[in-house]
Amino acid sequence: MRRFVRRFLVVPVASLALSACGGGGAPQQQGGAMPPPEVGVVTVNAISAPMARELVGRLYPTRSADVRARVAGVLQKRVYTEGSDVAAGQLLFRIDPAPLKAALDAQQANLAAAQATAANDHVAAERARAIAAKNLISKTDLDNAQAAERTSAAAVKQAQANVELARINLGYADVTAPIAGRASQQQVTEGALVGQGDATLLTTVQQIDPIYVYFQDAVGDLQALRGSTASSAASKANLELLGDDGASMGVQGTLDFSDKAVDPATGAVEMRGILPNPGHALLPGMFVRVRATFGQRSGVFRVPQAAVQRDADGPFVFVVGSDGKAVQKRVELGAQQGSDWMVNTGLANGDRVIVSGVQRVQPGAAVKASPWSPAAAGPASQAH
Repeated sequence: MRRFVRRFLVVPVASLALSACGGGGAPQQQGGAMPPPEVGVVTVNAISAPMARELVGRLYPTRSADVRARVAGVLQKRVYTEGSDVAAGQLLFRIDPAPLKAALDAQQANLAAAQATAANDHVAAERARAIAAKNLISKTDLDNAQAAERTSAAAVKQAQANVELARINLGYADVTAPIAGRASQQQVTEGALVGQGDATLLTTVQQIDPIYVYFQDAVGDLQALRGSTASSAASKANLELLGDDGASMGVQGTLDFSDKAVDPATGAVEMRGILPNPGHALLPGMFVRVRATFGQRSGVFRVPQAAVQRDADGPFVFVVGSDGKAVQKRVELGAQQGSDWMVNTGLANGDRVIVSGVQRVQPGAAVKASPWSPAAAGPASQAH
């Protein structure tokens, strides 16, 4: 009897234990489910924004002229101050004029002799024509007198040209600036024989106000800019120089040339801008940062770079839908501005674009969204 009671009591206790284990299993599984990932979002709306690129350029003079010795002689004096600004026509060097003056005097003497001969031949020809009218000389003598007159007249013209050439050479003894600009250092010193055979380089004058800036842009980026703007990127671009810190230097210019060919070595297009330089603070050869603005584009969305992802099909972003789930949207990127992308198509007004926490997002999965700001961005959000 005692054994029977003992067995009867054991069975309910075991059943209660199994029931307790089974009842506690369901709450434990429910409590272990992963919560939705936290993401930072920005709400985007269509804007009208300048389409700009920041590029590296190099400065060049708008005009550059080599000053050379155009006649042979000994360099007597340098008149200008090296590195100073000179005006067009200003005297820079003086070559010894004495031999050139003597050459001019000799040519003037030759001209006088030719003129005297021409006068005598003219008198003889006039006499021959008068006598020939009376049939007192032969036709041959008349022809010879007139031929001598014509020959001496031609000799006068040649002598006059020689005098003019000698006068020009004498003028070349004073070497002047062909253009206005900044004159560099002299290339030869006083006492040197110049212009003997070759036109000796004496110095160079460069015009640096205004000044050119040459830069290159990848052809793909340039085409994207042209496609993103309503106006022509080649003719409407404005330029602005930036300092090392990215701040504006207050120098603004325009794009005045864009090459029609692509450099096969770099895949880039060369462009040139013109900038004012009244204080001559910008010097040829300097490397500068240039912000080129290729007009305005309306209906674009500005999205932080960290929000844009790429796969084999191209760029895309995640947005938070009205149901709190992540939705993948394919986008067409325009120009890059600073740390943002300009998105031409693929987004709509009011879209909440996921910027931080993108690596934890799955399409169609629920997310916990909160506003994102660059100052609050952590390393994880900046990794993309």
